[in-house]
Amino acid sequence: MEVAELAELAFSASDLAQMRFAVSPMWEVGTSFKLLSSGAAHAVHRPWIEQVRPRVAAAGLFRGWLAELIPLSGYVPDFLNPAPTGPAPTLAAELTRLLAAPGGQVRNDLDRLSRHRGGLGPRLRTLYAEPQDRMARVAEEIETYWELALAPYWARIRTVLDADVFHRARQVAEHGAAHLFNELHASVSWDDDTLRLIRRQRALSRETAGPGLLLIPSAFTGPGLLTRVTPPDPPQLAYPARGVGSLWEPQPTTGLDALAAVLGRSRTRLLAELDTPASTAELARRTGLSPAGVSQYLTALRDAGLVSAHRAGRSVLYARTFAAVSLLAASPDRR
Repeated sequence: MEVAELAELAFSASDLAQMRFAVSPMWEVGTSFKLLSSGAAHAVHRPWIEQVRPRVAAAGLFRGWLAELIPLSGYVPDFLNPAPTGPAPTLAAELTRLLAAPGGQVRNDLDRLSRHRGGLGPRLRTLYAEPQDRMARVAEEIETYWELALAPYWARIRTVLDADVFHRARQVAEHGAAHLFNELHASVSWDDDTLRLIRRQRALSRETAGPGLLLIPSAFTGPGLLTRVTPPDPPQLAYPARGVGSLWEPQPTTGLDALAAVLGRSRTRLLAELDTPASTAELARRTGLSPAGVSQYLTALRDAGLVSAHRAGRSVLYARTFAAVSLLAASPDRR
């Protein structure tokens, strides 16, 4: 994976037929971890960073496998971003692909990373020597990072990514692929059946890329584009999703009377308060409900599939699920 000099990718009718969108958890893992590792403030992601960075630091992840595999700039090993096999694979599905990465590919990617970084540390040298065995440890750390940093927020992130895909798909349906590419990003243009990328560091052609194209919206890529070209997989192009600027803005907590009539006021209040993931104690403090009452209501909401629980050190964070996000958005009072 790398930041996208001018590169041109020609498209045949078959390539256009194989172009598709996908939402990828692993792309969000790599880009979000890089943002956290930088230690920088961020105008858009500041609320998320302030909540997540202390948890990730306490878990020692800034000194682990991901810290060595994902530098602050430059090349990131391609095996971390296997081509999504469907429109929205789970993290578990992508980790299965990661664990199945051929040893030769892992070593080639690490050789390239070594050239960019001037060598590999002890941990990555063991991955180079024993890719099949050590990759399991990489996957375990990715799961830990996901649970701490992304899983509690995934419903919110996924809503933005899905909305972007819907918008882009509609552009293709109404105006065609040329319109899609010319609107996708300032460094992308389409002309004469050829996709042009400005500032990509390596040559890009159908001889060096698989068929088709995978378009990956991302919440954490920043303003630029990222690419992955590893034949025989289709080339991947990760771009900043529309709507990221409002990703962490607080949602209104009023206008839910109709929903409260069905769920009850306390359960509805808790769903509204879960604008950001929170523990039982935090929710009790915010709402004035007793911790025991909050725990009981959260259990009921979890059994109904409206909240999910995620362990963060000694605490458990509760978050809305996709179903809850949709339910709140569909409330007649909100509309």
